[in-house]
Amino acid sequence: MRLSAWVHGQVQGVGFRWWTRSRALELGLNGYARNSADGRVHVVAEGSRANCDRLLALLRSGTTPGRVDLVVESWETPRGDVTGFEER
Repeated sequence: MRLSAWVHGQVQGVGFRWWTRSRALELGLNGYARNSADGRVHVVAEGSRANCDRLLALLRSGTTPGRVDLVVESWETPRGDVTGFEER
């Protein structure tokens, strides 16, 4: 599966992308976490549905750096265009 999650809140400049990368790598996911100009972080992760669900639960867990107010996710067919997990 391919998870696309837009994370709203105070999530830039607080180590959020690094934290997300660490969790994704622990789960064996490929993808990236990228800051957007409007203050959100876009997380894209590919791997098993179960591990993508685990990452989504972690994003919503309240244990992230900063403050997450809302996570809006969508599910797509994996593209296979990402290897490893990057902070962008």
